[in-house]
Amino acid sequence: MTPASAGKRLVIVGATGMVGGYALRFALGHAAVGGVTAIGRKPTGITHPQLTEVLHQDFADCSGLAGALSGQDAAIFCLGAYTGAVSDADLRRITVDYVVEFARVFRDSSPRATVEFLSGSGADPTGRSRMAFARYKGKAENALTRAGFPAVYIFRPAYIYPVQARREPTFSYRVLRAIYPAFRLLLPNQVIRADDLARTMVGAAVRDIGTEGQTIVLENRDIRALAAS
Repeated sequence: MTPASAGKRLVIVGATGMVGGYALRFALGHAAVGGVTAIGRKPTGITHPQLTEVLHQDFADCSGLAGALSGQDAAIFCLGAYTGAVSDADLRRITVDYVVEFARVFRDSSPRATVEFLSGSGADPTGRSRMAFARYKGKAENALTRAGFPAVYIFRPAYIYPVQARREPTFSYRVLRAIYPAFRLLLPNQVIRADDLARTMVGAAVRDIGTEGQTIVLENRDIRALAAS
């Protein structure tokens, strides 16, 4: 791996997912990035001199990641699950519990690092939403805000367009993909391309666009504006 002095050291959790995969590729190609640690259950299939891969199966216990998470500058947390594709218990476990556990170990291992979280439009930190997804994303956001990181970036995209063909996780996602061209024209601030979202997340991690102690919430409109800039 390139020494940390050569650039930012980034952690990407969920680098085999749709957004995480793009984030990994953008990070590895970014001139300001000196090293990337990809953490996930499956290999990424990518070989690169700046890439370190760590396979980890149980995100309910991240203690074993302490060494890999040490000395990092930022983490981009993209691990998640689709509503309707898993049970409610699994959705809560993946969306809330895994984030809380990762934040605990990452904060202890790299106390000066920032963290970015792939949340979602409609996330409700008050916990009053009737939608489980909104409540759970809100809980995760609250946990990260309280974890003591120098800065936290919350990304709340609306519909994320996959760009590349894939097997859609649910019927509703198949419909959204089919109507995307019209959706994009009529409601541009309710959609974001997966690659634009990932590039924006990597850019924010490298530039550190916030100030010390802040939680920066970026809604879909904000993400599109950053992607266009």
